[in-house]
This record gives sequence, C-alpha cells and structure tokens, in this order.
Amino acid sequence: MSKKKPKGLTITAIGSIPLILVLGNSMLIPILPQMKSELGISQFQTSLVITAFSIAAAIMIPILGYLSDRFSRKAVVIPALTLYGLGGLLAGFAAAWFNNAYLWILVGRIMQGIGAAGTTSMAMALAGDLFKGGEQSKVLGLVEASNGFGKVISPIIGSLLALIFWYAAFFAFPIFCLISILLTIFFIKEKKKEKEPPSVGQYVKGLVSIFKSEGRWLTVTYLTGATCLFTLFGILFYISDVLEKDYKIDGVIKGGILAIPLLFMTTTSYITGSKIGKNMKLMKKLIVIGLLLMTISFASLVFFKKLIPFFSVLVVSSIGTGLALPCLNSFITGAVSSEKRGFVTSIYGSVRFLGVAIGPPIYSTLMGWSRSGMFLTTAGLTLFVCLLSLFFIKVQKQEGEKQKGKKKENDVDSLFEKLQFT
Repeated sequence: MSKKKPKGLTITAIGSIPLILVLGNSMLIPILPQMKSELGISQFQTSLVITAFSIAAAIMIPILGYLSDRFSRKAVVIPALTLYGLGGLLAGFAAAWFNNAYLWILVGRIMQGIGAAGTTSMAMALAGDLFKGGEQSKVLGLVEASNGFGKVISPIIGSLLALIFWYAAFFAFPIFCLISILLTIFFIKEKKKEKEPPSVGQYVKGLVSIFKSEGRWLTVTYLTGATCLFTLFGILFYISDVLEKDYKIDGVIKGGILAIPLLFMTTTSYITGSKIGKNMKLMKKLIVIGLLLMTISFASLVFFKKLIPFFSVLVVSSIGTGLALPCLNSFITGAVSSEKRGFVTSIYGSVRFLGVAIGPPIYSTLMGWSRSGMFLTTAGLTLFVCLLSLFFIKVQKQEGEKQKGKKKENDVDSLFEKLQFT
C-alpha cells in the first residue's frame, strides 16, 4: 500500500512534464487569428509565434539532453519549466502593456521554446531510469498518452481562455508549469550517480560508438517518430482550414472536432503502452501495422469529402499513430545505458519537434497544389517509412532468449532474427 501511492504520484509527475510541452503550441492555435488583428501583424509574422517556439526547442533539446546525462534529469527539468513559465509571463505582460508587444511576445516564445526542450525527452529518460521491464513500457505509454491528451484539450482550453481576453493563455502557462515543478520536486526521486560523469570528449566518443553500431535502426526510429508527428499536425492543419472555410466552424466547437482524431490516438497509445511490456518483436509488429493503417487511411481519404465519412476514415490513421508511438518510445529509451539515455532520447524529441514544426507549412503548400496529391503523397511517405521500419528496426534479444539461445542454436525464431534484423 505504501509503495503504490508514491509510484502513482511519480508517474503523474513524469506525465505532467510532456503535457506542458504540448500546451506550448496547441493552446495558442485558436487565438492566432485574433492576435493577428489585435497586433496588426501579417500572416507570416503570426506563424513565427509558433515557429520561434519550435525552432528554439529543436536546437536546445540535444544540449539539455547532454546536461541531463552529466548532472541529473531534475537539474534540467526544473529550470526548464521555470524558464517556460517566465516566457509565458513575459509574452502576457507584453500583450497587455508593452508598446512593441509583438517583438517581446517573440522573445517570450523563444524562452518558452528553450524551456520546452527539457520536457518530453526528459520524461522519457526518467521513465527509462526509474522503471524497468513491462512497467517501463507502461509508463512510456502513459507519457505518450499524456502528450496526446494535451493535444486533445489544449485547443479547447485556448478557446475558453480567449473568452476572458485574447492573451489570457500566456498567463496560464506559469500556472501549469508551477504544478509540474512541484510534482517533480516532491515525487520524482532520482538514483544517485554511482560514478563520476564522463568528460565531454569521452561522452562524445561513447555516442559516436553507439551510432556506429546502432545508428541505422536508431535513425529509422527517429524518422518514423518524426513522420508520425509530421502527418498528424499536417492533417490537423488541413482539417482546421476546411472546418473554417467550408463549414464556417470555429472557436470551441472547432477545437472539439479537432480533438476527435487526437482522442483516438491518445486512447490507443495508452492501451498499447500498457500491453506491450518489453516484447520487442511485438513492438516492431505494431509499428509496422500502425504505419500500414496510416497508409491505408491517408490513401482512402482521397475518396471522402463529407465530414462524417472523412473523420471515420481519418481515425484509422490516428489509431495507427497510437500503435506506433509508444513502441518507438520503448525502442529509443531501451537503446542505450542510462548514462547516455538523455542525449539519445533528446535527439528523438528534437526530430519529433521538427516534424511538428514543418507539418503545417508543407501541408499548406500541398493543399494549394492538390487535395488528392496531398493525401497520396502522405500515404507514399508512410508506406516508405513502414518498409524502412520493417527492414531496419533491430529487435534485440532479451536476457531469457539469450540463455535459451545457448541451448537451442537452431531455434527458428533465432534464425529469423539473424536473417531479418541486421
């Protein structure tokens, strides 16, 4: 009894960290049109409010990952969340009282992006550090579900806050950050490092050796994760545009409709994470199946334009994304020792962030080209990544299998692994 409660609170604390990251962009999307009119800025300037955040985060994620490996995860997470909250305060006060509000909002957003770099990848690293075996996969599934849950609720929260005043969302950020900081301080207890951290030279040498031996399949998992987020946010951008232009739906109702595919993704992520354990063969199968579902869904969307049939087909891709992401998280987190886990998971977080950042502008271009071409191009991409995952993601033998392998050299599964996973 005494053990379960702290463990549950530890999981809650870890889950709160990526939730903050998701709120950073998604909560502001509903207020961007009003921000544009209130500040008298162009469409391009408005988009920079999202882009500045994303680029700052993508650049800083690997740096903070290294610092977390050298010192500790909490030593990075707490200052990062503090900076995130302060950036929100600066942007909010700028919108309310500053003369050159737009410039200071951008400065605040860059601060938030730097802070956001210490969120999701650090949560994944913490899950890898503090939990083992099937429990680790379950916690990683919850991290992904928390990420998805944030995507579901953030447009709705942003729309509701805008009813108070358009920049109210900026003042909400420090409140969310403070909650996560307190949870992290009191309920995440890291193990003390048993040995001195390596020098920068030794650390880089170790990482180079990892990417020499594991680089091929790690690169494919990075690409797969980025593709999942790229297509997710690109399609959401398309839906947001269609709802407003063709159906005249905006505000809270629009946020609720956008939440439908995200809800399916979040639910699937949670169930997948709770069931996969450390079964790496199953994880690989689910990644491939998830990408196939995405491919079928995107290719089929060419034939559906009415809202209800369109969403019925679209949720298939959301389920596919929900199958793939928790498995990718487990592969990445288990790829290396805890001493280098922060950096490896941070690179993964960085490429995911880049996927989110480039999704809307690329889909905007594809929408101007051809609706059918957009969906078929998306399906082609997910099919290509599916094939890469099938042939290059490596399934490592678990300890029990290694021991059995000594006695059964000609075991069929062992032979299959040697032939297929190089």
